[in-house]
Amino acid sequence: MSTLVIVGAGPRAVGLLERLAANAAELLPADRPLRIHLVDPYPPGGGRIWRHAQSPLLRMNSMAADVTMFTDEASTVEGPIRPGPSLAEWARRPEEFEPYRPVADPAVRDELRTLAPTDFPTRRAQSAYLDWTLRRAVAALPAHVTVTTHRDTARSVTGPADGRQLVRLTDRVLAADQVVLALGHLGSVPKSDPTAEFASRHGLFHLPPAFSTDADLSGVAAGQHLIVRGLGLAFVDLVALLTEGRGGRFEQTPDGLVYHPSGREPVIHAGSRRGVPYHSKTGYRLQGPPPPLPRYFGPSALDALPAGRGELELRRDLWPLMAKETGFGHYHELFHAHPERTTLPWAEFLARYDRLDWYSPGLTRLVAEAVPDPADRLDFEALDRPLAGLRLDSAEQLQHHLRGYLTADADRRADPAHSADLGAFLALLSVYTQLPGVVAAGRLTVRSVAEELDGWWTGFFSFLASGPPGFRLRQLLALAEAGVLRFLGADVRIGTDEATGTFTATSPTVPGHTVHATALIDGYLPRPALTGTEDGLLRELHWAGEAAEEVLRDPTHTHPSGLLAVSPADGRILDPTLGGTPHPRRTALGPHTSNRSYAAFARPRTDAPAFRQNDAAARSLLRALAGPARERAQPGAAGRAGAPAAAARSAPRP
Repeated sequence: MSTLVIVGAGPRAVGLLERLAANAAELLPADRPLRIHLVDPYPPGGGRIWRHAQSPLLRMNSMAADVTMFTDEASTVEGPIRPGPSLAEWARRPEEFEPYRPVADPAVRDELRTLAPTDFPTRRAQSAYLDWTLRRAVAALPAHVTVTTHRDTARSVTGPADGRQLVRLTDRVLAADQVVLALGHLGSVPKSDPTAEFASRHGLFHLPPAFSTDADLSGVAAGQHLIVRGLGLAFVDLVALLTEGRGGRFEQTPDGLVYHPSGREPVIHAGSRRGVPYHSKTGYRLQGPPPPLPRYFGPSALDALPAGRGELELRRDLWPLMAKETGFGHYHELFHAHPERTTLPWAEFLARYDRLDWYSPGLTRLVAEAVPDPADRLDFEALDRPLAGLRLDSAEQLQHHLRGYLTADADRRADPAHSADLGAFLALLSVYTQLPGVVAAGRLTVRSVAEELDGWWTGFFSFLASGPPGFRLRQLLALAEAGVLRFLGADVRIGTDEATGTFTATSPTVPGHTVHATALIDGYLPRPALTGTEDGLLRELHWAGEAAEEVLRDPTHTHPSGLLAVSPADGRILDPTLGGTPHPRRTALGPHTSNRSYAAFARPRTDAPAFRQNDAAARSLLRALAGPARERAQPGAAGRAGAPAAAARSAPRP
């Protein structure tokens, strides 16, 4: 019997298990029985981030109809397509999808019963969907494949490249032919930090980057002045926990949403480089036909670019095509859904658009001619830095300006008259799915990967396409009007003041204005850092020299990305002790790897990179496990490894 150990049982592991089930009939003969072990201290399915045990205030930033764990007709995987329901489809009639089991939590059950496709579910609802997806994947495995789950932490992986791998848990050892690290999002061990040292010396509260679900906010006192650095999704979650989570409540009135404080909230001062929160997700569907994507940023366009390693710059060579693709999605929707706001027939506009570069004067003239209202035109630079050059005389002027900005943004994102924004969003997703191949082939310069891909593009994409639900902007506006939330401006600088023993925040948006606070939260997610990862197993592999950080080099730049270096083809860990070649028995998938696939689930019909990677890894693993007879794990080598997986055909309830 062969043995596969998957360390991590969250959505990435679930996606891999689904692909293993889909490919097993082709690649794993019936005379090659396989035992799979799933190891995770958190409940299988949801894992750490999507576990049920978290605040019901925390929401997904995707509509229920836009969440799937399954391949579909748009997928370009090598293995079989196995369609399945989106979260919305499953929630509408869960009893129709085997293996059915009623959701245990009555609050989640009630939520799922009334969940609309355009609703933004709680994370606990997504946890229930992931639990079912895991059980479906297990049930879909052939009879000669069994699964055992272990609510435990994997401490280390050892063993020769040509022999058994030993995965050490708390009080047992699993012997494996193949090991997969599907560790999900990882934090970092705190380093020596002047900010933390200042906070300790003066008795202040400081929270470094953390996952919202795990953040301990009990040290933030009622009425305490708190600086939050960052205005993305982590900021939105933290604000919800510090306001509604402390007993405050929102009320819808004829004049808009109003916040009634509980008196337990801090005074939150928030700022970032842009100075404004992420754009919210739209609350509607396309009003016209979907744009046929890709058009300008697909395989043929990419093949036409210089193919050598390190020849391309993202901003110089790729961004004009990416921008034109996004513009195509925007204007396709505008012309088809709102033709009364255009002056040319779509066919004429498109024929001229095809011939023009995005930043050419000709395109500027075409758009001005065909789209009279500037509000209907796509201006990336204005979107990217909405406070650029703005200088105000007082902090109160800034609060007034930002309240107006939030109102306008929330109104636009809720109004189907502006559905061209959704067209642009869909084109951005298409662009996103094309980039991994360019990166994997090493076609970008190192400087471009460091500054433009991992830097500007990641932030820009998140700002435009990965924001919170629309109602969150309304809540931020209500909190601002209640005086609980105050904005700091753009290009915020955080400092310390020894004389007053406080943190300080300044912004060129309001010259000369300084905010003092006794609490500071770095309101963004931990960045990948292999050299300082909190995961003990990964840290031991690195210390042993058997795993390496991705370090990109060319004659002018060196970029240590913090990511675990893996093979682009199938996620095999690149092992320095093997000359930097892929380890034949160790694989890693997820956001902590150099394959840069951050989302484990996806919008339907987007050919998600994670699904392609899962399929490639599953096929590689099955080929290895079905190969010529090797030294196998001896019966009983798993120690006290739990019940035989035949009894675990359905994964246990979280």
